[in-house]
Amino acid sequence: MKIVFGVIIGIIILMLLVIAHELGHFIMARKNGVKVNEFGIGFPPRAIAWIKKNGKWTRLPKSEWQKPQDSLILSLNYLPIGGFCAMDGESDSDRRKGTFGAATFWSKTKILFGGVLMNWLVAAIILTILAFTGMPQFINNQFYLENDAQITGEGITIAEVLPDSPAAKVGMQSGDKLIAIDNKLITLPTEVTDYGTSHAGNTGKYTILRGEEEIVLEPKLNPAGSEYALGISMTSGQTFIRSTWSAPIVGVGTTLQLTGETFRSLGELVWNLVSGVVQQFSFNSEVREAGQSALQSAGDSVSGPVGIIGVIFPAFAESGLTNLAFLAALVSVSLACMNILPIPALDGGRWLLIAIYRLRRKTLTKETEERIVSRAMMVLLMLIAIISILDITRFF
Repeated sequence: MKIVFGVIIGIIILMLLVIAHELGHFIMARKNGVKVNEFGIGFPPRAIAWIKKNGKWTRLPKSEWQKPQDSLILSLNYLPIGGFCAMDGESDSDRRKGTFGAATFWSKTKILFGGVLMNWLVAAIILTILAFTGMPQFINNQFYLENDAQITGEGITIAEVLPDSPAAKVGMQSGDKLIAIDNKLITLPTEVTDYGTSHAGNTGKYTILRGEEEIVLEPKLNPAGSEYALGISMTSGQTFIRSTWSAPIVGVGTTLQLTGETFRSLGELVWNLVSGVVQQFSFNSEVREAGQSALQSAGDSVSGPVGIIGVIFPAFAESGLTNLAFLAALVSVSLACMNILPIPALDGGRWLLIAIYRLRRKTLTKETEERIVSRAMMVLLMLIAIISILDITRFF
């Protein structure tokens, strides 16, 4: 039952984020003089529709659905998988007044990237609210302002100190809580291990909490290549960072940070995929094994609609509203990053296609545009199908 609830929540959130994206296109189209024929919530078949005439919204009879209309139509559709903004004359070659094609290049840029900006805005608003109420920490060095941050939660607890280790030599004990390294607040065990790796052989300044007493210890870490740097095992609960006046700054800063992490992860995915395929043609068995590992890593790091809705959303829904809101912001950022990619079926790709033809001083005909976009869409759908199969395999 919890999984079903999580799936329903996931579908609703994804639908709202896609509608927000389309609303960005809608706002920019109207602001730049482009006529919008229909703004749809969900995908056809149509369930109900309204039309705006003389400044008033009235129900559009079903008998009128197939007839061209001069005014904006707002529709609710049966398939709850997003929404759409149908502009008049979406081909770049359409020169009729009020069409997308007749708009200036700068207007088209604003319209095409309006959805991307809206997704970033939605993420920033969600993260600003979370920063004020208590932002869950999920990534290393998550952005916040230390002079306006109240950290709560279980934090990092030392579970075990290895004998004769650097930690043991300076008196670290099981049960101590690690709160800072080199006067920088830490909240994730990975921050401790990353510091040990990057400062191997050096002396670190660790601030711990033992009972109510705050203690500063300065162990000399083991050199690089050693079995361990500090010599402790750790446990941690979830950490929350609450801000006050800096909440809007934290909201925007975390949005930018998540954007950078998304593009970094995408770069790693592409690199693992390309290098993995190339290494499969090597005559060296070790190189081929490394390629298989890279391909496995690429497969494990990507998730499609099935994995997001069927696994990730139910897990976050069960862990509470705060974590679910953070996931919604992360998905909104991911939608923005995905749509800015130079793939013809996406917003960034359509913009690039129009820009290339403008630079070449050639007309991008409707037939050429539809051919390029449709082929790119077929490739995308094939990738989504493959990823969905992998998601189903992992699920079972």
